[in-house]
Amino acid sequence: QVRPVESGGGSVQTGGSLKLSCTVSGNITNPCGMGWFRQAPGEERDLVSWISVEGYKTIRDSVRGRFTISRDNTGNRLYLQMNNLKTEDTAMYFCTACVGTYAGGHYAENNYWGQGTQVTVSS
Repeated sequence: QVRPVESGGGSVQTGGSLKLSCTVSGNITNPCGMGWFRQAPGEERDLVSWISVEGYKTIRDSVRGRFTISRDNTGNRLYLQMNNLKTEDTAMYFCTACVGTYAGGHYAENNYWGQGTQVTVSS
């Protein structure tokens, strides 16, 4: 089935850059968007950035102007370019793919999550 896999995390100094990648395997016949979330210890998993099927983007205020979400033309790869990293960006970053399903006339949307990739920013 649908399986996102993240890569590109690592350890950098403040002001550095990283580019996260997410490869989504499986057949997505009814996509409903893709996005990045992050979770630091003791905190909720929170939205970083989202891109809809039609290309509309949302972004967390704290990373606006520093992070950029993008998607390849196949719709199966998602990226997060992170520039000017700060210590507060340290977290596990998760990729998710939204998939719509139809069964017995009922429509539902399901989010499939990757295993996460760790980003650590030190001063």
